[in-house]
Amino acid sequence: MAIKMATVVLDNGAGLAKVGYSTDKSPRLMPNCITKAKSVRTRTFIGDQIDDCKDLSGLFYLLPFQKGYLVNWETQRQIWDYMFNKDGLKVDLHDSNIIVTEPYFNFHSVQEAMDEIFFEEYQFNSVFRCNSSFLSQYKHCKEKDQTPLCSIVLDAGYSFTHIIPYCKGKKLAECTKRIDVGGKVMTNHLKEVISYRQLMVMDETYVLNQLKEDVCYVSQDFMKDMEIGRKKGKENTIARDYVLPDYTHIKRGYVKPLEETTGRAKDGEQIIRMNNERFTIPELLFHPSDVGIHEMGVAEAVVHTIQSLPEEMQPHMYNNVILTGGNCKMPGFYSRMERETRSMTPDEYDLCMKKPENPSTYAWEGGTLLAKDPQIKKMSVTREEYEENGHNICFEKFDV
Repeated sequence: MAIKMATVVLDNGAGLAKVGYSTDKSPRLMPNCITKAKSVRTRTFIGDQIDDCKDLSGLFYLLPFQKGYLVNWETQRQIWDYMFNKDGLKVDLHDSNIIVTEPYFNFHSVQEAMDEIFFEEYQFNSVFRCNSSFLSQYKHCKEKDQTPLCSIVLDAGYSFTHIIPYCKGKKLAECTKRIDVGGKVMTNHLKEVISYRQLMVMDETYVLNQLKEDVCYVSQDFMKDMEIGRKKGKENTIARDYVLPDYTHIKRGYVKPLEETTGRAKDGEQIIRMNNERFTIPELLFHPSDVGIHEMGVAEAVVHTIQSLPEEMQPHMYNNVILTGGNCKMPGFYSRMERETRSMTPDEYDLCMKKPENPSTYAWEGGTLLAKDPQIKKMSVTREEYEENGHNICFEKFDV
């Protein structure tokens, strides 16, 4: 009986990489970047080493991904080295397989470089390369009693939001849609709004990203919330004071509860008052035109994508909408998404939306299930096959 090889699952997101063995319960979450801090001139922080940094103001980022595609290989290599070596997963590369995700519509040159690194430099035993939505729909199919014929994945990530329809486990690439709004656009827009209205924070990407995750929510009734935001004093139930970290006494920013929100800073605190910014920032997902991106919002794009498919597929698609990606964690996102999509869906169709417990790690969890599937052997490319046939075998086998 051959010893079962370890399989590493790497969902290599542009903002957050999710990595772990297929036997792990949950992945290790690693910011996919190298960071330099003003306070520590002597070292750089790779991935989650940033948790060791005491002062997170004015961080300088080196990002492997630009506009959703992997372009800075040196940076990415350093992050992968850290992931796989003794500080990370302690991977025995020769005797491990890897399931790795890549962006949609990825360039051939990037795919070739990825294959080269995994086969020739890391020398993994076998590689399976796919989009993260493939793993999400695979997990969705495994969780259902009856395997659905079709499903449609909304992947709301760091750089983009993609909508990807699948039929019988195959991606319908020509019907895939992309919206150029992701977590990065929202954080950057928040930085601009706060810098214009209150306090210069253009260098504080890290802190403002935390602020976005702590206080932003998706409005269920935009106009009504705007009205509340205009009110003064106790009648304004939306405004919150966010206390910024000073990295001596306050290690992390936090929201003051409603009853303590006065708009005035107590001794030595520095606050940002968040009023309508709390819901106008996530609104970009539903109305990208608010910041001059002339594209559909997420709900409209899902319906538009489904309506562009053959009619017999449509009821199956509406019945299996899977919401994944970090932006789906925003409070209120799911109910707003469901309501808007339902209002545009023909009455005769049922709408069923799947909201995973953790939308960020859902694709990674799908990867751990796929690693246990006997079919994975046929789908992967082994090192021997790669050495014999080169890149061509990867293009033939991987549906990306």
